Amino acid sequence: MTGANLMLHEEALGWVIRTRDPDFMDWDAFTLWLEADPAHVSAYDELMAADADLADIVPADPVFPSTPANDLGQRQWMPMRWIGGGAMAAALVAALSIASWNRSDIYTITTRPGETRSIALDDGTRIDMNGGTTLRLDHKDSRFAALDSGEAAFTVRHDASDPFRVTVGDAVFEDAGTVFNIVHSTGATRIGVSEGEVIYNPQAQAIALPAGRGLTRDASGLHVMNVAPDTVASWRQGRLSYDNMPVTQISADIARSLGVRVTATPAAGATRFTGTIRIDRNAPRFFAAAAPLMGLSAVRQGDGWLLKEGDAPAR
Repeated sequence: MTGANLMLHEEALGWVIRTRDPDFMDWDAFTLWLEADPAHVSAYDELMAADADLADIVPADPVFPSTPANDLGQRQWMPMRWIGGGAMAAALVAALSIASWNRSDIYTITTRPGETRSIALDDGTRIDMNGGTTLRLDHKDSRFAALDSGEAAFTVRHDASDPFRVTVGDAVFEDAGTVFNIVHSTGATRIGVSEGEVIYNPQAQAIALPAGRGLTRDASGLHVMNVAPDTVASWRQGRLSYDNMPVTQISADIARSLGVRVTATPAAGATRFTGTIRIDRNAPRFFAAAAPLMGLSAVRQGDGWLLKEGDAPAR
């Protein structure tokens, strides 16, 4: 799928999701979008037709009404609502995309915790993968990537006519001549931009993130903040740099970079840290230096490490 076709697909899919919501009211804007280009109508109709297979793909969910709303007849489609910051919308995106993700030209690259890998794409873009990362790429479209989990730094060759896009869950990050780093884990995504600019969800919020800006999305919502450009993807230089970051997230970064299991007590996990921690593959030596920097102590527990507050007993 070319960059232009991918953008059209994203736009049409967005309208499918929105118009299926019983509370949707923006019919004037939808009509203008359809009339702007005959290709819009075709793309929308194609995705609407795909809903006939949703019953076989998406399991029944108790939040659905017991009787069909917006019944379209034979298909008995059950409208999905925008719940939990778009979680149900993401489920619909995944369901409608199953066929395209099963194409033979889509391939997956995975790194083990503690392992790093650098990938050079045909378009001149470089992707550096940190440990514990899963990334999907397309043999037929070097302007696309999907970060399923973990951390990756992108050094993108800019092409205004065919922007590079990274899909992360139900979000899209589009480059504008850019170096940026994305971390994605269960329930949370964060990005920092060191050069150029990234557009978050260009077909929805369209939040511009120039160099020196970052964004986090988690259970508390969407937050934009300043970041030091030279700290973005600092793991590539053997250091982890933070500005008021909770230890729970730092623990995940350490585990990814060192390849060891890291947990924290509730009090330690809520502690916030600003500073730089040097990565040392020797775990005992690393924790002996890193834990005091964060005002914590570290003890070995089985095959992993526990971060705890001060001299508090391990629990």
